[in-house]
Amino acid sequence: METNDNILIVENLKKYYYGGGIGKNRVAVKAVDDVSFKIKRGTTMGLVGESGCGKTTVGRTILRLHDVTGGKVTFKGKDLAKLSKKALRKLRPELQMIFQDPYSSLSPRMPVGEIIGEAVREHKIVPPDQYRQHIMKVMRSCGLQPQYFSRYPHEFSGGQRQRICIARSVALNPDFIICDEPVSALDVSIQAQILNLMQDLQDEFGYTYLFISHDLSVVEHISDTIAVMYLGSIVEIGDKVSVFKNPSHPYTKALLSAVPVADPDHRMNRIVLEGDIPSPANPPSGCKFRTRCPYAFDRCSVEVPKLQNIEDCHEVACHLFDDDAAQYEANKKGGISA
Repeated sequence: METNDNILIVENLKKYYYGGGIGKNRVAVKAVDDVSFKIKRGTTMGLVGESGCGKTTVGRTILRLHDVTGGKVTFKGKDLAKLSKKALRKLRPELQMIFQDPYSSLSPRMPVGEIIGEAVREHKIVPPDQYRQHIMKVMRSCGLQPQYFSRYPHEFSGGQRQRICIARSVALNPDFIICDEPVSALDVSIQAQILNLMQDLQDEFGYTYLFISHDLSVVEHISDTIAVMYLGSIVEIGDKVSVFKNPSHPYTKALLSAVPVADPDHRMNRIVLEGDIPSPANPPSGCKFRTRCPYAFDRCSVEVPKLQNIEDCHEVACHLFDDDAAQYEANKKGGISA
């Protein structure tokens, strides 16, 4: 059940795609594999990782755009995975998504006012006589001029189109919004404007965000908590300060080492991971990261690491923090630097 703090609780979420065989011989692509986290009401959780790690699939599976293979997604006390189509449709306005590409996610045949208001009319968010007034109010809150109401998407820049996408989501008065890399297709200066807009809307209306991105500098700017994914699983999760000041999983350290610093005198200590990302259709046994990890030891190949607390509001899934931590020290003494 939902507590006063947590609006969304994801427990052991799984999304598998099957193919390449018949019956028991079918190959399972484990796009999302045993993912768990909680998001407090009115906060932002950043979900980061390399391309193909399953970030977007997590977001789409939470919204039931993809069927759930296993696990629970509890939103305001309701298990979304078990809701009927009728019950889910009734709940749709409270759960919205901002898509990555502002060019392909808007219909070129509809004017802006209709794009923003189509779902408002369908779900009867406001009475018909208040429809245009409601759309105009939403447009103003998202930095869109009233004269844009009758214009078409091709007349706008990428940043303006993303504002339209945001307006389309917030027009339904949602409680929870999944942001799927909403600024990755935009210039840096426009990214800052969109991020500031999203934070202003959150402060005014109390929205809760799941912010999916591969850009750690963007996630650091907007997030309260951060979860790091690798090959369908979360390897580290915690509040923003803990994860950025004390990255503990070797994969998180490698990601953070690649973030550029705006200081010409700063020397980058880049951690370069060797090898390729394994296939989610045939992941390594034990720890999925062990084939690229410089600290891997025997236990890593046979036992899947579980998330465990290493400090307040900071968990990591790594055997280096188990009883075999002595092996970690031995590796360090052997010349492997963190």
